[in-house]
Amino acid sequence: MKVRVGIGIIAFFAVVAVVGPWLNDLMGIGPWKIDYDAIGRPPGDGHLLGTTSQGTDVLAQVIAGTRNSMVVGAVAGVIGIVLAVVVGVTAGFFGGKVDALLSFLTNMFLVLPVLPLTLIVAGYVQDTGPITIALIIGLFGWAPGARTLRAQTLSLRGRDFVMAMRMLGETKARLIFVEVLPHLAGWISAMFLHLVLGAVLAEAGLAFLGISSADTVSWGTIIDQARQVALLNGMWWWFVPPGLCIALLGTATGLVNFGIDEVMNPRLRTADIKAMRKALA
Repeated sequence: MKVRVGIGIIAFFAVVAVVGPWLNDLMGIGPWKIDYDAIGRPPGDGHLLGTTSQGTDVLAQVIAGTRNSMVVGAVAGVIGIVLAVVVGVTAGFFGGKVDALLSFLTNMFLVLPVLPLTLIVAGYVQDTGPITIALIIGLFGWAPGARTLRAQTLSLRGRDFVMAMRMLGETKARLIFVEVLPHLAGWISAMFLHLVLGAVLAEAGLAFLGISSADTVSWGTIIDQARQVALLNGMWWWFVPPGLCIALLGTATGLVNFGIDEVMNPRLRTADIKAMRKALA
């Protein structure tokens, strides 16, 4: 049930990200369209989530921001998980000098001050659009996942089924892709969702600090613009919707990860079986 609810919320945001521009056109609103007759208006007819102090529709901005925030999360998640899988699995499976070199690289990224470096790089790059921010976050966020996957791969490569396939003469590539990676699918899925959420939060933090493209709308930029006016004037409808979107995405990833943990953790499965038997007794 947890996984279904979590996947449903994530799927909803994904659909909104894809059809967002068409949906705004259908409703006749846009993130930059100004209604001079409804400046700073609370939710009501014509503007379901109200308007900003500039007269732009909050709902249109949240819809447009969903696409940019989800793009940042997806791109950063893919980059981060690919790097984590390549480095972690390679280090854990081959061991020796390869492991020592890749572990040294991973440890370097682990001890780097990620936030200051991200701020420096993002501030130095002229175009700080969603893709640029996603690249920066993805390139700096892979190390914790690589460390975990290395440890899991070290455990798997010594298992009987892997050793048996080695004795049968299977190639290392086949051992990795057929025997090792399928057993890491749960870990990889959880890490990917964690990276997606972390990227969305990081993008929101960067936008809150003013590091974002002027023509980009995201959940973070909406909150950044709202904090300068809305908090002082009680315009709660401006900053609550994007904040709820971030909170819902975090809840969804947590639910999915809890569900994955229940499937992967034998202790939790045993506890569920005992509880079921007790309920049926």
